[in-house]
Amino acid sequence: MPRPVPDAHLFDLAMRDVTPLKRRKTVKRSEPKLPEPAARETAQRRAVFVPLIPSAPPPPRSPARKPAEPGLDRNTARRFERGEMPIDSSIDLHGLTQARAHESLDRFVASAVKAGARVLLVVTGKGRQGEGVLRRHVPEWLRAGPHAGRILRIASARIQHGGEGALYILLRRQR
Repeated sequence: MPRPVPDAHLFDLAMRDVTPLKRRKTVKRSEPKLPEPAARETAQRRAVFVPLIPSAPPPPRSPARKPAEPGLDRNTARRFERGEMPIDSSIDLHGLTQARAHESLDRFVASAVKAGARVLLVVTGKGRQGEGVLRRHVPEWLRAGPHAGRILRIASARIQHGGEGALYILLRRQR
């Protein structure tokens, strides 16, 4: 394998034909003088206020945020959606058949619940043309599976954790 070329050497090679621009003299601009306070007040008194022409009504307000699920406060929900909570356990389902993936997912969630994990990462992959079978079915399996009562929220992962090809799962705390 060839040795990598240092960046400084590559930069020198790229810049060998470049000629520097001629230096221009900079012109120092003076700041505009502000009118005296008395002059400003009289100018303000002379100003004629034109009433605004009513324009189109303002756009409708976005619907109020849905309240967080029971057992999930707003701050935790925000941190979870942003991928700021530490991931306790993860599984990669790439290349598995639906049956094997479903089986593996159930075992993974069961072991995570038993271990007291809070945030899980499930990598499903995007599939071909972004229409992956696992990507589409994993949330359904989780909502209908034996551990559905333990799952608080499911969200798409951030790019550093797999982006659209991965999911975060937030589990309820065990008390």
